[in-house]
Amino acid sequence: MRFLASGTGRVAIGAVILALIGVLGWWVVTGWHPSRKTYVFQGIDVSDEQGAIRWPTIAAGGADFAYVRATMGADGRDSRFATNWADVHAAGMRRGALHIWSFCKPAADQANNFNTTVPRVDDALPAAVLIQVSPGCTVQPDRAALIAEIDRFASMVEAHTGTPILLKIAAPVETQYELSAAIQRPLWSMRNFIPPNYAARPWRMWQASDIRHIDGVNGPVRWNVVAP
Repeated sequence: MRFLASGTGRVAIGAVILALIGVLGWWVVTGWHPSRKTYVFQGIDVSDEQGAIRWPTIAAGGADFAYVRATMGADGRDSRFATNWADVHAAGMRRGALHIWSFCKPAADQANNFNTTVPRVDDALPAAVLIQVSPGCTVQPDRAALIAEIDRFASMVEAHTGTPILLKIAAPVETQYELSAAIQRPLWSMRNFIPPNYAARPWRMWQASDIRHIDGVNGPVRWNVVAP
């Protein structure tokens, strides 16, 4: 019986140790960000999914800039865009606006949605468009048609903002369409923890984590760095 009790105790202790290791590992992973010695400028991108954000706390925690979701497709608007847009600036951070591309809506309608939602300000970061497969949209245009549509969107938004847009292209979309080789705009690539290399050209910005937890916001945020 002593042997059995001792064995059971060792199993219990082992389980506790494994649980602690798991908690510590998760804490390390969710707190990780690339080295600031290599990537000096780092920041977040958010949407209304994060709810109310304490931007002075975000700034004090080391974020230099923030991209805030503005629009989705031809008629979707982020409910917290105006608040986040103003509060990021008030916290002393650089700000940029993000549009979510829809394969199901014309480029001109999407650009008009963005341009009527996002004010032009001289100190804003370049506008960005996230191109990824969207739930509820099964349209798969041919490559030439998609490139022409994104070019049209880019031209219209750039006429409004005065700066070239950033293309935030998801890896599956890049694999299928090879957009980075065809559209000459700065790239924003995505891969957790490991610098991405799926585009045809070097990225200008890297989404390095989509699970980072920081003070000032509930839940995970997407953490980004600018190329050195």
